[in-house]
Amino acid sequence: MAFLYEYEGKRPTVAADAFIAPTATLIGDVTVESGASVWYGAVLRGDDGPIVIRENANVQDGSVLHCPPTVTTEIGRGATVAHQCVVHGAVLEDEALVGNGCVVLDGARIGAGSLVAALSLVQPGATIPPGVLAAGAPAVVKREIAGTPAEMWVKMNPTYYPALARRHIAGIRPI
Repeated sequence: MAFLYEYEGKRPTVAADAFIAPTATLIGDVTVESGASVWYGAVLRGDDGPIVIRENANVQDGSVLHCPPTVTTEIGRGATVAHQCVVHGAVLEDEALVGNGCVVLDGARIGAGSLVAALSLVQPGATIPPGVLAAGAPAVVKREIAGTPAEMWVKMNPTYYPALARRHIAGIRPI
C-alpha cells in the first residue's frame, strides 16, 4: 500500500484506476486523475500548495514534487516526469516530458509536447514553448522536436505508461 497522508485537513485524492506504487508517498493536497501513475519512491508533498497529476500522466521513480505557498504544481494530461526529477512550483503542459534527473523550478512552464533533455535545469520563471527539444543548465531551446529521435518518447509515453501501470496494478505482489 502506498503512503498517503492527510496534512492540516487536506488529503490526497486518487482516481480508482490510477496507479500509486506501494513505496510512493503522497502528502496533503495532491490529486491524481484517471489513468495517471506515481511510481516507486516518488514523493508528492502538497503541504504548501496543491499538486495535480492529470489524466494518463506519470511521475516516475524517485521524483519529488512540491511547491511554494499558493502555487500549484501541475503535470498535464499524458505528461511525463521521468526518473529522479525535481519539479517545484512548475507546470508541465499536456504530453510534455522532462527527462531523467531534470530540475524544473518555481514558475517554470514546459509547453505541450516538448521534451527537456535529461539532467537539464529549467530556471525559475522560464517558459519552454510547445513542441521543442530543450537541454542544458540552464535549459535552452535547441530545435523543434518534430522529426527528431526525441519525438518518439513524447509520442510513446502518454499511452505506454498507463498500460504499464495497469500491468503493475494486476501483477505486483509483495513477497
